[in-house]
Amino acid sequence: MRRLLFALLPAILAILMVWGLTPARAEEPRTLVVGSKQFTEGRLLSEILAQLLEARTDLRVVRRMDLGGSRVVFSALQAGEIDLYPEYTGTGLLEILGDPRSGGPEETLKAVREGFLRKYDLVWLEPLGFNNAFAMVVTGEKARELGLRTISDLKAHPGLRYGISLEFLERADGWNPLLEAYAFPREELTVRGLQHGLAYEALAAGHIDVTNAYTTDGKLERYGLVALEDDRGFFPPYHAVPVIRGEVLRAHPEVGRTLALLAGSLTDRRMQSLNYRVEERKESFEAVAADFLKGRGLVKESRPLTARARSGSFLQYLVDHPQQTWALVRQHLTLTGLAVLLACLVGIPLGIGITRWTPAAPPVLAAAGVIQTIPSLALLAFLIPVPGLGLGARTAVLALSLYAVLPILRNTWTGLRGVDAGVLEAARGMGMRPWQVLTMVELPLAVPTIMAGLRTSAVITVGMATLAAFIGAGGLGEPILTGLYLNDNVLILAGAVPAALLAVLVDLFLGRLEALLAPRGQD
Repeated sequence: MRRLLFALLPAILAILMVWGLTPARAEEPRTLVVGSKQFTEGRLLSEILAQLLEARTDLRVVRRMDLGGSRVVFSALQAGEIDLYPEYTGTGLLEILGDPRSGGPEETLKAVREGFLRKYDLVWLEPLGFNNAFAMVVTGEKARELGLRTISDLKAHPGLRYGISLEFLERADGWNPLLEAYAFPREELTVRGLQHGLAYEALAAGHIDVTNAYTTDGKLERYGLVALEDDRGFFPPYHAVPVIRGEVLRAHPEVGRTLALLAGSLTDRRMQSLNYRVEERKESFEAVAADFLKGRGLVKESRPLTARARSGSFLQYLVDHPQQTWALVRQHLTLTGLAVLLACLVGIPLGIGITRWTPAAPPVLAAAGVIQTIPSLALLAFLIPVPGLGLGARTAVLALSLYAVLPILRNTWTGLRGVDAGVLEAARGMGMRPWQVLTMVELPLAVPTIMAGLRTSAVITVGMATLAAFIGAGGLGEPILTGLYLNDNVLILAGAVPAALLAVLVDLFLGRLEALLAPRGQD
């Protein structure tokens, strides 16, 4: 047992190393962190809020965009990792407060204001004006063919194929409660979970027949989709409202006054038009937000923008954005390197320890295997509220390292156990001490097996590091996530291709390192 505890000392040093990373949010007193969910409208609204605050206050605004679904962003707000983000009244009432009451827009807004202030010290400011409700949609052709007008009409056609967004599948105001409210024959339905942005492509291609949508989505017009009437009044109002931490609003009341200038400024049609410009005309979030604010007379001049071309080929994108691509590659490599290093500092000593104290081997290996089964996004969501972690590199590195441990741990254990017993007996017979046997005989002979685990772990981590973008840690996942919800293949390739090349280069580098470390005769 003492040897096992001694083997864990490097893990303690590794954890201290992770805590030495730059904190997830700045601690400057004049800094305001604006967050957003991971979909077009959420990010666009957050950009509008951020630009208005930059233009009309002396606060330094930090953006933490594309942080995932409602629960992830709300957890970040609670933890103080962000200060402000746009939320929807129906989501706040049902998904976060768990309040099943129904009512009109004013009653819903009053309920979320009172509930959030009482339970979380979070303030709902003035509504932006539009109602982005959930809707079930079908193509115009399918609606005409089957005579679909309301959600209830779907019950007469149990053979329809449903493609439901992953978040909607789990929401308190989502798929399962909808089925109960409309008494759908659940066992007869064919349902697939999809990323929201991809559902439109699947619908247009005929792979699915029905999906959920937002009524202000820019893609509804492009694909000629029909929103079915919510004839049983299941969905509550979903008016967009900036939500801010009470502590921040008390310290900076000018934020509330500034954002009040946006009250009622967006109609349903106007919001759909802005979304359309980003999704279909491929204009940048920054440019569309700046144009809207200037058109409303809320800013005098648009701030200088670096336009992001989203047209043309993938190669042209790389040529036009070399600095941005290299910055993302550096971030990605840093996250991967730190995670694999942490996994080595944990996995190799632990693998050595369980070969010395064999009763610990089964539970240790089992625990590492169980960690591998935890869904990556769920693990990130679990870690965000942990004190000292939050959004950013710390959480990303820790999560990635947990997944990277198993191949290194298991291969270290396997490699050491595979050393010929006769060789070990000869070494002891020569008078070598235990630590000399380990460092001069066992580890050198186990190098090929250990390095195989390390190489596997590193390649897997390069791929998984794209998920760091979900919590604002950067890396090549940023263009991939943005491309997914914009259905922009150029952006997806801008992240996926460099990530794949990086995985190949990392494996080649570790292969050369293995050749240098392996004893002569084993290379």
